[in-house]
Amino acid sequence: MVVMESQVVLKKGDSAPDFELLGVDDKKHSLASFKDYDALLVIFMCNHCPYVKAKVDAINEVQNKFKGKLAVVGINSNDAVAYPDDSFDSMKGFAKQQGISFWYLVDETQQVAKEYGAVCTPDPFLFNRERKLVFHGKIDNAMKPEDKATEKTMVATVEKLLAGQSIPKDFDPSIGCSIKWKN
Repeated sequence: MVVMESQVVLKKGDSAPDFELLGVDDKKHSLASFKDYDALLVIFMCNHCPYVKAKVDAINEVQNKFKGKLAVVGINSNDAVAYPDDSFDSMKGFAKQQGISFWYLVDETQQVAKEYGAVCTPDPFLFNRERKLVFHGKIDNAMKPEDKATEKTMVATVEKLLAGQSIPKDFDPSIGCSIKWKN
């Protein structure tokens, strides 16, 4: 397991790169699929990473707290050949087992992860209604899988965004396993 920290590729104000990816609901989803939401949270994640497993409940909480206003989209870009636990079928099982309440999509070509500049799992990107980046960073302040969060970073950030308030910090790196790139 290689632990990495988020890197800045997309900057505050940059547009969300578009995508068309298959979800565990067996439907294709693109940026346009979420046009009716005031905000969009894209999180690069996978099934086997202990950092992701430790955040699923917190991600579900964000989705449920802002239901109807915020679309939360998980994207798995890991190489499923080298990491069969991250296959599409495994994603479906993981989503069911973990009670995932948000969209979970597969990025088989890894192109979407590259366009976003994602490097770790989880790696969250928050966009406003115009799909401009407002925050790239952690879900909460529990930086190791065994840590307990004392600050809900993403909840507080989404609250500010939806209230039209300024977001003081546009980058607060997440930490997790490296995305498993194809050779």
